[in-house]
Amino acid sequence: MTLTAGQEQEIAEQREHRAETRRATVAALEEILFEPLPVLDQGFIRVIDYMGDDAAIVQAARVSYGRGTKHVSNDRGLINYLMRHRHTSPFEMCEIKLHVKLPIFVARQWIRHRTASVNEYSARYSILDDGSYMPEPHELAVQAPAGCAGWQLATALQPLRAGRDGFGRYQAAGYDELVDNPVELGPFWSGSFDACGVPHHFVVAGAPPSFDGERLLADAKKICEAAIRFWHGARGKPPQDRYVFLLNAVHDGYGGLEHRHSTALQCARKDLPRLGETGRAGEGYTGLLGLISHEYFHTWNVKRLRPAEFARYDYERENYTRLLWFFEGFTSYYDDLLLRRAGLIDDATYLKLLAKSINQVQQAPGRLVQSVAQASFDAWIKYYRPDANTPNATISYYSKGALVALCLDLTLRLEGRGTLDDAMRALWRRCGDGPMAEADLLAVLQAQAGRAFTREIDAWVHGTGELPLKALLRAQGVRVQEDTAPLAQQLGLRVQEDAGIVVRMVLAGGAADAAGLSPGDEWLGIELPPAEKGAAGGAAASPPGGWRLLKLDEMPLYAGPARQLTAVVARDRQLLRLPLELPQGATAWRLLPPAEAAGAD
Repeated sequence: MTLTAGQEQEIAEQREHRAETRRATVAALEEILFEPLPVLDQGFIRVIDYMGDDAAIVQAARVSYGRGTKHVSNDRGLINYLMRHRHTSPFEMCEIKLHVKLPIFVARQWIRHRTASVNEYSARYSILDDGSYMPEPHELAVQAPAGCAGWQLATALQPLRAGRDGFGRYQAAGYDELVDNPVELGPFWSGSFDACGVPHHFVVAGAPPSFDGERLLADAKKICEAAIRFWHGARGKPPQDRYVFLLNAVHDGYGGLEHRHSTALQCARKDLPRLGETGRAGEGYTGLLGLISHEYFHTWNVKRLRPAEFARYDYERENYTRLLWFFEGFTSYYDDLLLRRAGLIDDATYLKLLAKSINQVQQAPGRLVQSVAQASFDAWIKYYRPDANTPNATISYYSKGALVALCLDLTLRLEGRGTLDDAMRALWRRCGDGPMAEADLLAVLQAQAGRAFTREIDAWVHGTGELPLKALLRAQGVRVQEDTAPLAQQLGLRVQEDAGIVVRMVLAGGAADAAGLSPGDEWLGIELPPAEKGAAGGAAASPPGGWRLLKLDEMPLYAGPARQLTAVVARDRQLLRLPLELPQGATAWRLLPPAEAAGAD
């Protein structure tokens, strides 16, 4: 319990004051009147006034019960009788006024479950004392459910008493640690490995019979060792003393969430490694390895090195920060890079993944509207609530943040001032297991490079201009091949193709936007302009009714060389004919390693 000097002075003055009264008094309450009684770590409760005593309760009861209570011989016995039989109205003849300091979440529960007259300290008119509640260690007890033979439990919480199946009692140092440790329950496959002396446990639920668990363990071990050596060198000790991967394999899904000693992952079953497969990982399994690398990198970059705004989590409201471009974006830069360093992908695959990230950003008109710092701040209200206009108004702090990291890394290398790896490790030494701000990154870059990086951060992070990707890549010998873009990218739209073509998004400034297509349109087909007289094969290429489209990629087959055509769409049960001009020159990047760059543009 902590009290200010002013509060202690006020309490002392109240306790020294004496007053004569004809009212009933209670010696026990008089003894503690105004005195704060400690509760939890910084809270207290104190009696500051009261009305009535035991006699008031007894008097009210005897008036109510009349002759029915004459057999009760004393006041104490009557009070016990009333309480035991829940005759509570006589107790309402007494009141106690309390002054309480308690955590907000406890106060809300108290008022919700009890009716009271409450006057709360107002932050509108007064300055709040700086204080917080740090709970005592928590215990979690989990018992195996009846009728669920073969079920197991996996978590990164510290076990107090747990069986081989994982069920038992676990301990968390506080509430933050309790909610930061997910629990997997049910039948699952599991395996273990050590990475740089740290035990790692891997759990996979929903795996098919073809699943190759040994390959997953071997590849995950390489990823973890690469990450640990990235941060701490060949002999350094990582901050975690244990780690658990909780992977849920489903029919169709992808994603993950980082925790301090674990991660919860989801992937499609088809992306798991399969028995009998050898050689380089396929595209789906490479994506899973990238996800594992991403969430494991967060062990340092988010769960320990974290935004200053996340120094203490506020569980009652959104926690805003403008730094997700660093924490998610830089992690996205390193997830695939660490796969390359671990030997799980080759140069060509890495450059293909990097080109994919570049094309994702360049295809989003929102990159010219919203800065990546604004995108970080708006994550709560925009990133996880996408709509048809999202690519026109926003940019991903994952994808563009990764490209900002790439630009910083290549700039440092170009100037002979080390690498971004060095800056990340310097940040770790500077901030350690604690919060950081953008100013910390700027300070580290300036110390390493001997110059300020304010101009680059202002332009790349807080601005909406294009990143100097092509020039920086070329300076490292990586060339950019601009190939014809996929048809959807050429048209500037995104579609869903289940039983026909449904427009999901129309990108601002594209051909589909100019034609007047709208999200929700069902694109039925195309009509071609009449063939000019004398055009060889013109009549055969242009039947009067046009062509029905079931897939967008069928358009070149039926459009032929025509650049001007009519899109036939259904919108709100109306058939519309929209003039569409097919664009020329839309490209997508392909990155070539130096040995293959000769002749590339």
